[in-house]
Amino acid sequence: MYVDCGTLFTGEAVVSDGRFVVEDGRVTAVGTRDDVDAVGDRVDRSEDVVVPGFVDAHLHLKGARSMDPMDWAAGTTAESAARAVADAGSLLDAGFTTIRDVGSDVAIGVRNAIDAGEFDGPRVYTSGRSISQTGGHGDLHMLPREWVKDGAGISTLADGEDECRRVARERHRDGADLLKIMTTGGVLSEKDSPTEAQFTDEEVAALVEEAHRVGMPVASHAQGAAGVKRALENGVDTIEHGFHLDEECLDRMLETDATFVPTLAIMYRIVTEGEDHGVPEHGLRKARAAREAHFDAVRRAKEAGVPIAAGTDFIGPDLVPHGENALELELLVEEVGFSPDEAIAAATRIAGRTIPDDVGGLAPGNYADFLVLGGDPRDDIGHVYDVEAVFKGGDRVR
Repeated sequence: MYVDCGTLFTGEAVVSDGRFVVEDGRVTAVGTRDDVDAVGDRVDRSEDVVVPGFVDAHLHLKGARSMDPMDWAAGTTAESAARAVADAGSLLDAGFTTIRDVGSDVAIGVRNAIDAGEFDGPRVYTSGRSISQTGGHGDLHMLPREWVKDGAGISTLADGEDECRRVARERHRDGADLLKIMTTGGVLSEKDSPTEAQFTDEEVAALVEEAHRVGMPVASHAQGAAGVKRALENGVDTIEHGFHLDEECLDRMLETDATFVPTLAIMYRIVTEGEDHGVPEHGLRKARAAREAHFDAVRRAKEAGVPIAAGTDFIGPDLVPHGENALELELLVEEVGFSPDEAIAAATRIAGRTIPDDVGGLAPGNYADFLVLGGDPRDDIGHVYDVEAVFKGGDRVR
């Protein structure tokens, strides 16, 4: 089949009177109608705006319905999985054909069910539970350690090089697509700070070595400069959040070709509405303190040429519901200064850098995941919410 478009965003360029060819669910050619030969049946979108399927490069397919981490630990796995299935449908409705889950106890099972055709959903790439040191961002500090050491909520605790190797190997055994680690404290964790570095160099190196040995990329929750550098110096592939980036952080990102996933959306929602949605006081305080530094870090990273991928850190409650994930694109434009086509690239081609597969943009060899929008985002970035049709692997799914 081939698709004729009025305006085609490929993730790399914007093409008027565009066309792309799809064979066996993948793109085989893309360009203008004059340049690309028609092959197979025609899909006529010649009056429409077509963009690649969106990728959320950082979320939690956990089925959470509360912003209190205590509730994440108290819920049942069965209920979380059922809610996560509903969230997967909401993501697909919103045009997110691929997601990278970076901390969930149910996402591997949800992924497997989608892949088996049990229900429609995005392509799911998941870390399973994330990995934290004791007392780190992924620890539920308010509970006795023996209750959470083997995993509660979205994280497992690991201390020391040997234990880090074991847990990394367990993730591979479980079927995870990537590894998620924590090299700083965070906002919703009670007793640490975003600026505190976590794990030792030896621990991070062990985690990365075990993951890379089996072809799994490594994502690091890293908000302060010291933890960002610890992650990059030991081979981590993506930096998540990055509130406080100094010039050395930016230089190291460029040297290592790391991808930065800033997750503006969750911080925006916590600061503007979190008090009304049960965000703990320590989370509100830390988010407010980091807000301006966060925006400044992303602006400086963009200016330096660091690849920036769109990711929301949404987890499912009313404050950060799956289905409203296009907020990240809106914030990249309105708060950071991205052009609309740069924001589309961040949520497609560049977000695809974080996934160990051929997703993210309409380029030859990639999966033919694409959307029809109700208007041109260059006229109004709000059109990224206006999804009229969703195609996954060339098949219309919404």
